[in-house]
Amino acid sequence: MANPVTAAHPSAEEHARGMVDYFRQGEQKARELPNRGPIKLDQTGALDPTILQAYQRYGFYVFEGVIGADELAELRSDVDGVLARAPVDPESTVDRDGQPAFGQDFARQPYRFAKPLSDPLGGTDRNKGRHPVKVTAPTPASDAPSWTVELLHGNLHLMDSCLRLYGHPGLLAACASVLGNDFVPYNEVAFIKEPGLGPSVAWHQDGTTHWDAEDWDPDAHGFNYMAQLYASTPGNAVWVLPGSHKLGKNNIKQLVEESGSERIEGAVPLVCNGGDVIMTNRQLTHGSFANSSPDRRITLNAGFFARRRVLNVTTELLSGDLATFDQARVEERSRMIAIAIDARRQRFPEEASYVYRPLAGREDENRWNEDTRHTVVKDYNLRDMYI
Repeated sequence: MANPVTAAHPSAEEHARGMVDYFRQGEQKARELPNRGPIKLDQTGALDPTILQAYQRYGFYVFEGVIGADELAELRSDVDGVLARAPVDPESTVDRDGQPAFGQDFARQPYRFAKPLSDPLGGTDRNKGRHPVKVTAPTPASDAPSWTVELLHGNLHLMDSCLRLYGHPGLLAACASVLGNDFVPYNEVAFIKEPGLGPSVAWHQDGTTHWDAEDWDPDAHGFNYMAQLYASTPGNAVWVLPGSHKLGKNNIKQLVEESGSERIEGAVPLVCNGGDVIMTNRQLTHGSFANSSPDRRITLNAGFFARRRVLNVTTELLSGDLATFDQARVEERSRMIAIAIDARRQRFPEEASYVYRPLAGREDENRWNEDTRHTVVKDYNLRDMYI
C-alpha cells in the first residue's frame, strides 16, 4: 500500500500523508455501498424493508438529512457551551477563565480527557480488554495542549437540545423496527475529535455479555445512533468492517496481522454530512484513527437494546461494579425516552410525536419540566444499562 505510516510516532502531518491512499480507497468503498438515504417509514410506521435489509447486511445505515438547520445550530451551540466550561485538565475544578467548571454537581463528572492524538485504549485491559491492538499515536504539534476532551458523559442531562433530539420520531420508529417496540436505552455520550488533537479509539467490538448465548444473533448487543454535528470525513470518522457484526467475536489481532498494519483491509469510514445520523451495530469491528486531519468531528451517540437482552441480566459494568437490570431499573431508565419525546413535542409542536409503547398512557408523569429535570433527568446516567 502506498503512503505507509512507518514511524511509531510520526508527526501529525506525516500521519495524515501516510493515510491518504487508505482513506481514499475506503471512502470510495463506503460511497458505493447501498446503505444511505433519508429515513423512510411505511404506512404502519415501520422502517422501509429495503433500509432494514441494508442495515442487516452491512451493519450500518446512514440516515441523511435527519437534523434540520435550526436544530443543528442548537446542538452545536450547546456542545460548544459545555466544552467552553470544561476543566483545564483532568484534575482541575476550574475552566479556562478560572471559573468553576461545569458539571461538578453531577454525580458522574461529564468530561473524559486524553492526551492529544494518543491511543489510550489499544493494547490495554481497559474496557474489559476489548481493544487488543494499539494503533499509531502521532506526535501533536508543539503548541498542542497537554490534554484534550475526548468524550462527554450523559448528553441528555448536559444539553437540552440533545434531550430533544433523543425524542426524534423517525429515529425512534427505526429503532423499534430493528429491536422491537419495547426497546430500551443503553447510554448517551458525545465523542469529541478536534482537528490535530482527537485521540484514536483502537479497533474493537462493543458487546461483552451475549457472544456465547444460545439465541445469539447479529442484533444481540443492540446498536448506536451516531448523530454527526459536522461532516464525518475519512480522517476523523469511525471506520467499520462491513458485515463483521454477523460473524461473532472477530479476531482483531489476526485482522491487523493479515492486513500488515492497523489499516484493516475492507474497512470503510462512516462518511456523511453534518445533520446525518448513522445507525451502527455495536457488534461491528470498528474504531477511529487519531485525528491528524484539519476537520472537527462531534458525534452524539445514543445506544439501544432489545428489552429481552437486558431484562434481569446481571453483569459487570465497565466501572467494575456489578449490576442487575431488573424491571424497576429498566423502567426508570426508559423514562428518559418518554421525557425526551415530550421535550421534543414542546420544541417542535408541528411534528407528530412518537409513541413509546412500554410507557404509553403514562405521559403525564413523564412530562419535560423543571420538576422532572431534577427528579428524573439529572444523574439519569447512573442507571445506564450495559451488555
